[in-house]
Amino acid sequence: MNKLSNSHFKHRRDALMQQLPKGCVAVIQSAKVFIRNGDVEHDFRQDSSFYYLSGMVEAHSTLVLSNTNDGIEQAPKALMVDEAFASEDLEHKPLEMLDGATQVVYKFSDEHTHNLVHSTLRQLKRLTRQGKSSPRCIEDLDPIINEMRLIKSEAEVEQMSLACDISVAAHKRAMTQCRPGMNEYVIGAELQHEFSTQGSARVAYGSIVAGGDNACILHYTNNDQPLKDGDLVLIDAGCELDHYASDITRTFPVNGKFSESQKTIYEIVLAAHQAALKAIKPGAVFTDLQEAAVQVITSGLIKIGLLTGSLESNLEEQSYRKFYMHNIGHWLGMDVHDVGAYKTHGQSRVLKPGMVTTVEPGIYIDPEDHDIDPKWRGIGVRIEDDILITKTGYRNLTEALPVSVEDIESLMAQ
Repeated sequence: MNKLSNSHFKHRRDALMQQLPKGCVAVIQSAKVFIRNGDVEHDFRQDSSFYYLSGMVEAHSTLVLSNTNDGIEQAPKALMVDEAFASEDLEHKPLEMLDGATQVVYKFSDEHTHNLVHSTLRQLKRLTRQGKSSPRCIEDLDPIINEMRLIKSEAEVEQMSLACDISVAAHKRAMTQCRPGMNEYVIGAELQHEFSTQGSARVAYGSIVAGGDNACILHYTNNDQPLKDGDLVLIDAGCELDHYASDITRTFPVNGKFSESQKTIYEIVLAAHQAALKAIKPGAVFTDLQEAAVQVITSGLIKIGLLTGSLESNLEEQSYRKFYMHNIGHWLGMDVHDVGAYKTHGQSRVLKPGMVTTVEPGIYIDPEDHDIDPKWRGIGVRIEDDILITKTGYRNLTEALPVSVEDIESLMAQ
């Protein structure tokens, strides 16, 4: 499997420090180790920003970057960094590293680093008569590194494409293996089997396998109910590959054949999905995707009688939110809900090449709403793909997974 080279991480560190004033020191901590029970630890997953800058997967590590004027000795070859110290040295090394620096940046969200930095600054201030000098400016690292992570390099896109390919294969496996009477967790195991055998060490998030009414629960994770003949099953699952996530949702019939009611709702969602993709073009902003999907969903719900009144009044009143209550998607990258602001200067963000977002409209009809015709109740549909923004529009990283009614039924019939 493709992995980023050490030079890629060095380039990122250099790019970060070029954005900071001379005399700045950046401190970034690795993720913590969490105890599951007794002497057993939870599976360790490196902090995304720490890995983004270092490529290191080890716990109990601290990365310190400096662009001061001091001379540098020969850099260790392994990680292309200037110096390496044992973790035990961290108690006194910060005094040396921050002495004389004009500014220090770190992740304010990291309590450990916060305590370390402020303890060091207090020590430096007490030692001013001995010639020590403390940084006068402290800045949060997150806004800077989040903006860097938002735009993916060609190497990152390649890595994400590989993750998407594995997830596409896993969803295809789930579709072909699904049978009435199976339990949701059996389909979950089929997904995990494909992830693992193709080289993915972990899932990007807890897989959702939601049959029947469960598909109307947005973050359903129990995955422990039988799949019934005549129901739909919604699968939201993606693997992680070398710290890069994929995120796919497909909804399909347990028995391989959509009913007329299921097909009607599905095709409204599919049309909304296609409308959102069509809205991606040079100069588009993030909210354009949601607005395009909402128009189609609202119009479709009016047409089948689940909403009444004009399109304009329903859009103004946001009555569609009874059936479509979430946004069109989220940034995707090292985290499944990746970093990066959706607004800049109070306005929806302009889409730029290198950004990756999910596009995932849905319709969810409450199975307990007795004001709704029984033929619609309990139908939950979501369609989600991973979309790379390009100079001319977009590239669908998960387009190899069937999405039309005909193609899904054809695959399941094999």
